[in-house]
Order: sequence, then structure tokens, then C-alpha cells
Amino acid sequence: MTQTELTLPSTESDRGLAHRALDIIQSAFEQDPPVRWLYPDDSEYGRHFPAFAAALGAPALTEGTLRLNEAAAALWVQPGSEPDETALCEVIERSLPPHRQGDAFAVIEEMGAHHPDEPHWYLPVIGTCPHRQGQGHGALLLRPVLEICDRTGVPAYLEATTTRNRALYARHGFDATAEIRVAGCPPLTAMVRSPR
Repeated sequence: MTQTELTLPSTESDRGLAHRALDIIQSAFEQDPPVRWLYPDDSEYGRHFPAFAAALGAPALTEGTLRLNEAAAALWVQPGSEPDETALCEVIERSLPPHRQGDAFAVIEEMGAHHPDEPHWYLPVIGTCPHRQGQGHGALLLRPVLEICDRTGVPAYLEATTTRNRALYARHGFDATAEIRVAGCPPLTAMVRSPR
């Protein structure tokens, strides 16, 4: 699946922003352990990960909760919305061999099991271009939504995929609630931020 086949916003300018965000995300996750466990081959990663990310953060692309700057992109899912499970299943079934699909679905299911029970903002995907990491670009995309969480009394949830990411999220008030270890996938850390 190419990016032009993704479910994207209807207006040309919004489609352009979505493509730019997915390009940044693809660059940002090239060395991410769980993502590269899913797509270890470079060509398969390049061909399929943008569609996977777009399905996981689908509402951000169509409901106006995409956050983007010159170096980073965040696909925020607002309370009441969810990742596009149908598209996610289709991407997994199309992009992975049958013997790996069960493991991928098990990881996705375990991720879902750790979401807060109450309405919450979900950040399934955030990434910064590798040569711009550590300069605060990702933090700029966290703050506005976390301010909304504080104002409205709603928690935020995400899964951290690296030690460095966990430290960033902890600085923004996220607490680790569980370690997700499934099917040989490198661990993900479920993290929740209570409203201030």
C-alpha cells in the first residue's frame, strides 16, 4: 500500500499535511525496536509502515487532531475516537506473512488492554526526524494536548517504545503502568498521565 492509497482527509491541503506527517513518522521510526520487529526488512518497512501508522492514528488524520511542526508529527486520538481497526487488520494481513500475523495481532490486543477505562486522549504515534531529535520538537506537540487534558480533567495514554521515549514522557507527567511483552516483540511501556 502506498501513501496515496491511505485513508486521508478530503481536502488537498489536509492531505498534504497528512503525507508530510507520515513522511516524518516513517523517518522517525526507522530504528524503533518494536516497529522494526514488525517490519525488519527495509523495503517492507518503507512500503507498509506508513499505512500501519495511519491506521493506528487514523482519527488524527481526519478529525483535526494531527499535530505537526517542521521536524515532528503526532497523531493524537481524542476521547470517543479509536484507531481504525479494520484498516489496521487489513494492513497486517496484507503486509505480514501468515505465520507472523497472530503475533502482531497479539501485540495490538495487549496494547488495547492497557488503555484507561475512562475517556482519554491516546497518542499512538509521535516521531521526530532523527537529525532533529533532542531539540524539543516532539515536546512542542505534547504540550497543547496535555493542556487540554488538564483543562478538561481527562487523562492521556501512550505506549513508549524506548528508554529515551519513556524519559521524555515521564518529564511530561506520564507514569508507567505496565510493561507489554508479547510474542517476542521488544517491550513497550504503557504510560498514563493523570490530568493536573
